[in-house]
Amino acid sequence: MANRELFIKMVFDIASELKVPLIDEHVYAKATINESRPTTSIVFVFDGDESVIRGFLGLAQYYRSIVLKKAERFFIPVPDLLLQLEC
Repeated sequence: MANRELFIKMVFDIASELKVPLIDEHVYAKATINESRPTTSIVFVFDGDESVIRGFLGLAQYYRSIVLKKAERFFIPVPDLLLQLEC
């Protein structure tokens, strides 16, 4: 399994375990994510350490938000803040 495929599978598995709502391209018709609009944008980069994914998804729980998957990146939209996880 390729590194990116493993990354995506790990995010889905941990999101399911933590009961974090994760919406991907199979569910929505269109998602527009304005990466330049929030006042703060934080990018998490997965380096093989599962704690990066758990920390990112923990923020979705904290903010009571959903996680959007677009291509090979995951986003947590919060007012004035955009959290992003990529491989």
